[in-house]
Amino acid sequence: MKIAICQPTYLPWLGYFDLIDQVDIFVLLDNVQFQRQSWQHRNRLKTPSGLSWLTVPVMFRGRFGQLINEVEVRDPEFWRNHLRAIELNYRRARFFNDYFEQLSSRIKAPGARMVDLDIQLIQWFINVLGIRTSVLLSSHLERQGKRMKLLANICESLGATEYVSPLGSAAYLLQEIDILLDKGIDVGFQHYEHPQYRQLFPPFCPYASVLDLIFNEGDRALEILRGGRRNPFLPNEVSEMVSAKVGAR
Repeated sequence: MKIAICQPTYLPWLGYFDLIDQVDIFVLLDNVQFQRQSWQHRNRLKTPSGLSWLTVPVMFRGRFGQLINEVEVRDPEFWRNHLRAIELNYRRARFFNDYFEQLSSRIKAPGARMVDLDIQLIQWFINVLGIRTSVLLSSHLERQGKRMKLLANICESLGATEYVSPLGSAAYLLQEIDILLDKGIDVGFQHYEHPQYRQLFPPFCPYASVLDLIFNEGDRALEILRGGRRNPFLPNEVSEMVSAKVGAR
């Protein structure tokens, strides 16, 4: 049983869905602390001048320490500017008309919570791409603990034998990796090399939202997305990478 656990993200990039696609169960970590100006409520579009941010305004003043699933959208009409920006930058894309109305209906009606918007969009992208991985919410699993203890308890409750981590989590995961290993759970780190595909406004820019891929490539999107997957890094390989990075500073 292979499992990955990540915080819900707004309009995620390709690597997020590569991680979902390569595991049996993907857990959305919605009951940990929210971070302002994080991927949880913003992401990037490809525009004629490069990548440009789309940020969902959220309530944060006086709410320090709130959990991701407690964060509320500050402006319920934010979607007007977001959909306008998406339309302006993608209306010439080959598959724009195939997907824009479906995307619009999901951005317009998320409810008051940011997490509901993220989850609704993630599930829609999964369906469009044709990914069959089961997706669960950590808040529904009712596991206790912080940092790696929480992740390990989630993995154990789901019968995980392997945990696949985003490479960006390596620094803290390696410090506490024994918590997973002691439970008999092997650890691998995602190795993803961003593929190139047909894209408006050359030159090609990687790391845009996955909607860039879907609007430009349609039903070829999953095949292209999978083209960036490489064999996972082993913990010792990542440890050497982290040490080299620290030594270069």
